Amino acid sequence: MLSHSGCRGQSSGCTVKGDSLLEVRGLDKQSQNVYRLILLNPTIRSDELAARLGEPEEAISAALHRLSALALISVDEVGTVRVARPEIRMEHLLAPHQPELAAEQEQIEVSQPAATELITGSADLARGCDDPGAERLVGIEAIRRRIGELTRGLASEIMTFAPGGAHRTSDLAAAKTVDEPMLERGIRMRTIWLDSIRNDEPTLEYATWLQSLGGQARTVPTLPVRMIIMDRKYALLPVNTADATAGAVVLHGQGIVAALCALFDTIWETGTPLGKSQPQDARGLTPQEAEFLRLLGQGLTDQAIAVRLCVSHRTAQRCATRLMQKLGARSRFEAGFKAVTRGWLSPEQ
Repeated sequence: MLSHSGCRGQSSGCTVKGDSLLEVRGLDKQSQNVYRLILLNPTIRSDELAARLGEPEEAISAALHRLSALALISVDEVGTVRVARPEIRMEHLLAPHQPELAAEQEQIEVSQPAATELITGSADLARGCDDPGAERLVGIEAIRRRIGELTRGLASEIMTFAPGGAHRTSDLAAAKTVDEPMLERGIRMRTIWLDSIRNDEPTLEYATWLQSLGGQARTVPTLPVRMIIMDRKYALLPVNTADATAGAVVLHGQGIVAALCALFDTIWETGTPLGKSQPQDARGLTPQEAEFLRLLGQGLTDQAIAVRLCVSHRTAQRCATRLMQKLGARSRFEAGFKAVTRGWLSPEQ
């Protein structure tokens, strides 16, 4: 288990494709823009929303009605708009999707970035409120202290998303002093890493060491957010995905933690166990190559894809070359055309 200490100033860079969960729940772009402005201004008035967004009051009123119907906000008699408590709105948005999350990887790709976005927004709002479902931590020392408290009280299980690729040797060494006692106590430890760690000797060595003591590790091409779930009761996530040391939020509402556990379990099932070679799909592609092709189909450059996958630019270029060879293409345009005509990519990708 790696705490936030090894995440200075880095994002997972691994947002997956898909409309946000807000869109899945039936909200148009205008309603999403209204909601985001409310998140930034938790007690804004409805007339101020219209002025700030430059939209007619009738349009803002319709958006507020849609948000209210989803229990995301409330509007009092004087027109003050307030957001629902983080636990309430996350439970309302994600709980109906748990069956789909457990059944369809496509649905999980839709829900992951939305979970990241809304949880981060909820963490920001927790700063000035007394919310029983969210506990805000400011600064790396507060994060480390709280992680220590929670891990010492662990009864059965800890699950971790570990994005960011390679980790510093000093952080890996520090993590060992925390992980070994937990494993000796019989705590079940599961960690999902990025496929890119398979090419980083120190991080791979650490993950292999965890497995030798009874921990379990799998890898996937991308991860939505850094996350630690403890005993399926508490979930710790960064407030700012670009700097995980700045702050974090501990969520312990039953609905939201259950939804995040569903996210973890579904991604775990798609992961490749450490120590096993990455399988190839019907196209002859590894999971990382398949994700590279999907991102390439979106028009991303090698450099942008490298950031998403947490690999070097040179590694991304090699992957692009392998894909072109497998497609028998001499250019990126030809590779994209052949990928669509063969059914490797849908035209909208």
